[in-house]
Amino acid sequence: MRATRENPLVEVVAGYATGTQGAGVAYARVTGEGRQNVLRLDFRVNAPRECRERAAGYAAMTAIVRALWKRGIRAARFIIGDEDFAEEIVTGRRVDERLAIPYVRLRCAMNSLASFDVQAGSADDLTQRARAEAALNVAA
Repeated sequence: MRATRENPLVEVVAGYATGTQGAGVAYARVTGEGRQNVLRLDFRVNAPRECRERAAGYAAMTAIVRALWKRGIRAARFIIGDEDFAEEIVTGRRVDERLAIPYVRLRCAMNSLASFDVQAGSADDLTQRARAEAALNVAA
């Protein structure tokens, strides 16, 4: 991945969760150019229970990429907490056929960036924050 002066690289640590009804929340810690911001984004998932968690990942990441694009960010390194999911996004291998459309949506959004990379890493604090919020929204 190559960042340029016109497209400075930001690091985006992403955590997300959904409630039982498919309403989800994503948090993205965006760090770059000496600044750090946390974005909170809503998304919705309509997928079979067996693949809802992975569908939530695709929906959350798509929402994050689109939010970055709207903010003028064109180069990003994404850090997500699931190593298998990170590899799936990068390679396209092992994508469940029921998730083909969400996968394509995410890749189209990512391909709109000048450059990007997806890696596995710690996103536990943001994931826990999203899980707590999703649980509260279900209980409310």
